[in-house]
Amino acid sequence: MLFRDYRGKRQYLVIKGKDDGAWEVPKVIVRRGESSVRAVIRMTGEQIGITARVLEEVGRGSGLVNLNGKSVPQKHYYYLMMQRAKGGEILGFNDFTWLEFDKACKKLDLKKEKDILKNSKPILKEWEKTKKYKMVEEEEAKALEESLAQVA
Repeated sequence: MLFRDYRGKRQYLVIKGKDDGAWEVPKVIVRRGESSVRAVIRMTGEQIGITARVLEEVGRGSGLVNLNGKSVPQKHYYYLMMQRAKGGEILGFNDFTWLEFDKACKKLDLKKEKDILKNSKPILKEWEKTKKYKMVEEEEAKALEESLAQVA
């Protein structure tokens, strides 16, 4: 669940996948030896072309995927992610759009993803109350540290 704050409005990224053309949240396959968090950070950089911060895990699930005629079980981890910096163009999807919360919920085809998006809203509110200010303080301290290092 990747969101951005754009022109005073919070928007969520919804993509049209390659296979069936359904509207969904972006997904990534975790490489051997890679954590699920590292995989979503890689995917946002490589496919979506932005820098993102993973805030919280907002859901889990499982399912089957058909690979070479065999049903293979998969685990699904859903993370709430915030866009930090815009990069290049979005690649690897048939289509994409940034939508406000209600429109994103309506656009998603899978009930599970709609439910996870809805459940992420209070998690984001709680994160904003408790952790956002700490993050801003950390980023300000890092910027000050970098500017002092340039002076020295």
